[in-house]
Amino acid sequence: MKKIIQNGTIVTAADMYKADILIENEKIISIGNGFDTSDAEIIDAAGKYIFPGGIDPHTHLEMPFGGTVSKDDFETGTVAAAFGGTTTLIDFCLTNKGEPLQNAIDTWHAKSKEKAVIDYSFHLMIGEINQEVLNQLPEVIEKEGITSFKVFMAYKNVFQADDETLFRTLVAAKELGALVMVHAENGDVIEYLTEKALAEGNTDPIYHALTRPPELEGEATGRAAKLTGLADSQLYVVHVSCSEAVKQIAEARSKGLNVWGETCPQYLVLDQTYLERPNFEGAKYVWSPPLREKWNQEVLWNALKSGELQTLGSDQCSFDFKGQKDLGKGDFTKIPNGGPIIEDRVSILFSEGVDKGRITLNQFVDIMSTRSAKLFGLYPQKGTIAAGSDADIVIFDPDVERVISAEKHHMAADYNPFEGMKVKGEPVSVLSRGEFVIKDKQFVGKLGKGKYVKRARYGKHLSREESEVLQPSKS
Repeated sequence: MKKIIQNGTIVTAADMYKADILIENEKIISIGNGFDTSDAEIIDAAGKYIFPGGIDPHTHLEMPFGGTVSKDDFETGTVAAAFGGTTTLIDFCLTNKGEPLQNAIDTWHAKSKEKAVIDYSFHLMIGEINQEVLNQLPEVIEKEGITSFKVFMAYKNVFQADDETLFRTLVAAKELGALVMVHAENGDVIEYLTEKALAEGNTDPIYHALTRPPELEGEATGRAAKLTGLADSQLYVVHVSCSEAVKQIAEARSKGLNVWGETCPQYLVLDQTYLERPNFEGAKYVWSPPLREKWNQEVLWNALKSGELQTLGSDQCSFDFKGQKDLGKGDFTKIPNGGPIIEDRVSILFSEGVDKGRITLNQFVDIMSTRSAKLFGLYPQKGTIAAGSDADIVIFDPDVERVISAEKHHMAADYNPFEGMKVKGEPVSVLSRGEFVIKDKQFVGKLGKGKYVKRARYGKHLSREESEVLQPSKS
């Protein structure tokens, strides 16, 4: 059955206007007025904004970490994402050294099969580089449509790769048309500072932040950017948390390097003092990079406004406070890293960004959807409202106010890091490929309805001018 969305204000990264949207066979067929309404479901969006579905470029669903597994899987995680206005997410496949890359991809396909209620894709972790790995990368791109590879510069003896691995991955990505992502912290120095803190009896959650100072994020970001320039490749720095890292990205971009930066809602509204909360409550706020001193928040907001940072990921990686986070009582290094963020990503960006005048509506759409679609090979199938695009649409009420709470959220975790925060604006209805997942704030989706999406290769011509034509993958 065709659908027509009427009376709303369409907002894309470039435009804002009133028009109706005709949807049929999962696609936006036309945008205009005066459509034949016979045999159509009419959706009244009067007084609402109509946004392209949000794209979360950074999630960790059902991820093993620190002897446990993140609480939200592809069912609860995608349901929560949909309530929050996200219609596509990109999750990270973790690889094991010495094993075929396809093993990790198959594991993630098994995790997501018949569970996701919205569309999804995968990034692939690169933990080692050798001829055997290099030989597998073209097939990963052709067969799976995975065109982004992540290298960890931290978590020594767990995920951390050396600089040779990073550099050779950058060289390979240049040749293959892939985007290299980095977790940029100096893992070697963090390891030293961590051992020193424990030896001195400093075990509380706050020491997670104190042993990962912002200088080490800035240093690693700069190092990765310089290696990217040397390789003439392309780099995406995930979860930027501090001024030191922003400066390195801005400097690299000023030199014409293809370096991009993502931040997360938690760094925009929370600060390091949360880790000092009594009764081990600080453990709720342990993730990496850690929360920073409050003044960094305005630096990050200004970077989003100026374009020095371009995207907002959730870094969703939720763990229960009771039974998971408390594994680290008496030793902060045993606190599983991560938090439940996915559901509130879009609302926080709108409320703290648009409503408070920090960014424009068009910038909001670009940051929460369009730029990620372009960088990760999803555009124009996703990330915009245009004829021929997937009908991934959020009908958003800009005036409603709510208080974030674990009692009302749809994530599986037993707490919410934004507990008690007042936000203005929230999704009312959310469509994924033309079908309601959320309708009038109620879940009406179906498990397994979300599809795995193969992505186009990274287009280097996109890097500065943002041409809207991407080089398609042959997959």
